[in-house]
Amino acid sequence: MTDTATHETDRNHQNARIAWRAILSAFCACLIGIGLARFAYTPLLPAIVDNNWFEASLAAYLGAANLSGYLVGALLGRPVAARISNVLTLRIMMLAATLAFFACAFPVSFPWFFAWRFAAGLAGGALMVLAAPTVLPLIAPSRRGLASGVIFMGIGAGVALSGTLVPLLLQQGLRETWLGLGVLSLLLTIIAWAGWPRAVSDHPTASHHAMHVPKRWTLRALYIEYALNAAGWVPHMIFLVDFVARGLGEGLQAGAEYWVLFGLGATIGPILAGHLADRTGFAAALRFAFLLEAFAVIIPTLGLGQAWLIASSLIVGAFVTGTVPLMLGRIAELLPHHPAQQKVAWSLATVFFALFQAAAAYGLSFVFARTGGNYGVLFLVGAGAMVLALAIDFSVAVFIRTPQKHAQDHDS
Repeated sequence: MTDTATHETDRNHQNARIAWRAILSAFCACLIGIGLARFAYTPLLPAIVDNNWFEASLAAYLGAANLSGYLVGALLGRPVAARISNVLTLRIMMLAATLAFFACAFPVSFPWFFAWRFAAGLAGGALMVLAAPTVLPLIAPSRRGLASGVIFMGIGAGVALSGTLVPLLLQQGLRETWLGLGVLSLLLTIIAWAGWPRAVSDHPTASHHAMHVPKRWTLRALYIEYALNAAGWVPHMIFLVDFVARGLGEGLQAGAEYWVLFGLGATIGPILAGHLADRTGFAAALRFAFLLEAFAVIIPTLGLGQAWLIASSLIVGAFVTGTVPLMLGRIAELLPHHPAQQKVAWSLATVFFALFQAAAAYGLSFVFARTGGNYGVLFLVGAGAMVLALAIDFSVAVFIRTPQKHAQDHDS
């Protein structure tokens, strides 16, 4: 009897080690695919312009190339994984993002650079769709909230790393900076390589009941809200460092410092958002997030001073990552007994997110060029998107009755 209990305990410990090793791999995937492959470009933008690699307007479009690649990656991630397995797809995408860093060290031409920034975005989109769903089935339902928070902290950690590491690397040169990011990405890929689960059961547990109309419409509204949220972040994600460095005339170092604050917010955002949702439920937490984000995004246009700009960087950074577990939790809240539908809904939400973010990036880059570098317009548009998301959510709450409580046992 004692031997049996000991064996069971050892097996539980081994399963726990496998699960948390897989979480580390997913953390690395988010760090590479989103934290570095996307967000490291923001503190690099002024240096690319100053070193005459590309003009300011073209450099902004290169940031948009990453977001359009993200959309394609979000669309293709699951179909590709269905053909060659989740784990192989995850490994290929991490390698692709790594290769893109090395390729961007050589600005052969605008199309070359655009293609590799697009490839980095594609890898990031696929990693975002696949990493957490590949790992979370290994985690007990009661701990999936914490596991999700740890996984998506990788995004914020990448932002913080890009804000601290990029200025140091830039002292050696712009090319050396891209190469250094490539080396870091390669090391993270090696760390993650063997940690992915060998096999995860992903049998489509199709529902025997059609989804209720209120839930269906609430989910559709949720996709739009998430998409508007994504558009609202674009001014900070692409233009924050440039706004501080060139718009306020404070230089690249000061801009990078604000990007570090953005990254610190993004690092703790998932944990704080999860704690908020535990107290208020996911629906209420999302509304609070939209309201706070709308104010935070518009702050740079108000000229309130350094302290408020610091708060803006921290708050927007926190919700860039913090909204992700809120979204996952709200989907689980609406579809508590249908894990297969949850995964489909999460993929759709990510596609809507990527579509609006890419469109906003291209659109705001166009506006920025046409207005002669008017940063204020960008932040006003971003805040407007957040307000619209909040209005849609309140309208749905008034006209459509849907579950509002936090589905603790079914959090994905």
